[in-house]
Amino acid sequence: MRLERMGAMHATRLSFMPTLIRRMRREEWRFEKLRLELDDSGYGRTVLAAHAPERSYALVAFTHPLDPGRRTDRVIAEAWDATFSLFDGLPGAADLERLAANTPRQEAGRFTASELVLSRANKSVRLFEHVVERLAAGAQPEVDQVARVGYLMRTTAVYGNGKFGCADRACIETRAETRGAFQVEMLAVYLIRWFTIELVEHLARRRGGAAAVALDPALRRFIGIGNATGLGMAPFLIRHPILVHRWVVARETALARVLARPARTPDARERLAPLLKRVARHLREWNVDDPLQQRRIVALRAEIDALDGVVEDLTNRRAPSRGPWRAIHEAASGFSMEGQELAASLLIEANGELVDDLAENLCDPEPVVYDPTMKASALRESIERNYAWTRAFDFSKPAARQRFWYYSRDKIEPRLGDRYEEPGVEVEMPLGVAWRVARLERDLRGLSADLTVAEVCRRRPGHRYVIRRIQTLDGYPYAEIRDNLTDRSTRPIDLLRFKLAFFGASKFDPKSDLWTRITLYQGAPTPHELQDRDLEDWTFPASPAPA
Repeated sequence: MRLERMGAMHATRLSFMPTLIRRMRREEWRFEKLRLELDDSGYGRTVLAAHAPERSYALVAFTHPLDPGRRTDRVIAEAWDATFSLFDGLPGAADLERLAANTPRQEAGRFTASELVLSRANKSVRLFEHVVERLAAGAQPEVDQVARVGYLMRTTAVYGNGKFGCADRACIETRAETRGAFQVEMLAVYLIRWFTIELVEHLARRRGGAAAVALDPALRRFIGIGNATGLGMAPFLIRHPILVHRWVVARETALARVLARPARTPDARERLAPLLKRVARHLREWNVDDPLQQRRIVALRAEIDALDGVVEDLTNRRAPSRGPWRAIHEAASGFSMEGQELAASLLIEANGELVDDLAENLCDPEPVVYDPTMKASALRESIERNYAWTRAFDFSKPAARQRFWYYSRDKIEPRLGDRYEEPGVEVEMPLGVAWRVARLERDLRGLSADLTVAEVCRRRPGHRYVIRRIQTLDGYPYAEIRDNLTDRSTRPIDLLRFKLAFFGASKFDPKSDLWTRITLYQGAPTPHELQDRDLEDWTFPASPAPA
């Protein structure tokens, strides 16, 4: 749980997107295009429905003219190419009129518990126009151009869990299909991806008439949905530590199961060899402008080639006594950190029947403990047991406390400030856990070990938050990020990468230390292909061969 390793993670089959795809396939969800009311320019409304076994959900999409000068990935934007609401059920005429008046306004709109998710997106203009032009002319898009971008539109926010008046998590958490982590948000993104494909094909038909063609199925699958993500999601990891613990435990348990598997070497070779070949192609198609991430990608390419050689070598000699899976994992231990994490993801990916059940228990309730009768001596022991890592940081140095986290007044979005140069410290969010623990430990040295926590809090009321956190998280070893989040050198993008990997994101494209672009659902079967068993293995996609 150090930032450097968290910022090197990759998606696994336990990530939230593949988990949803498996559920929709297993439960035979039905998908229906209810409305496609778009003009020749593609402006208007669209309603796409997903029918689960017990209820339905509908994506209500609005497309609008957008001045190119107002197109931006920043959260401060006030206009977009498309805006979306995920509706709980099937909307009636009155619902659609209400949403038409509010969804395009996003944060400035008014929403009710019938809306589960609010989102917006902008076109990836060059690829979007290329795809429309080619389809209108009766041809398929150039595969290399699709591979270079990977998506037609890019979301800049996907809001749920009660934000801006949408339904609170408590309204849906007992439903089978939404009980898992972020499943309703992932459904919204999946439907947005479907919408973007419907939109370009509609425009191609309007522009090309009888000459127009639909996207080739392989290209349609290869088109994902983009996303631009910034600091907005980072505080979640600190505010929901037990949830994070459960995610990581599931992943570590999955890896432990695989490494303990007494599988035959030919079985390991059969499972991993084709996956490694596809991943090698995936990595060749992953290129970014960020110099650090591009160097990591180049290193990954060499490491995956080396891992392929390890797998091939295992088939040419007697299986190692420790088992082929552990032998492969040990071979990757000398890789870069990102190479190690990718190898772990691939081992998990190749053993779905052994690990898929772990995805069902990632979102249990998060208890909060506060025991005012606990003795200060027991509190010290808990700190020693679980927070000794905080002593690695010297908080007497100004750089160790230079950053502070706060919410912006206008957008209610997290921001990162400089404690010594910017205003706002008085509204700092309590995300600097390491500093708070260190300060508590310092103050406890001057207090009697026989004092109760209640008395400690009476004398030092500023410690109540961190004491409650320490008590609550005892027994949850993956709950805390074991780094100093207020240090000058902190890279918030490591937090984003960690969470986005659990979502199932790929092709991370950092634009600074504060935000990144990603690709979602690239390679996933489209709604009407979910029952095609040949399309079950879709992660780490590579572009299809040119037609």
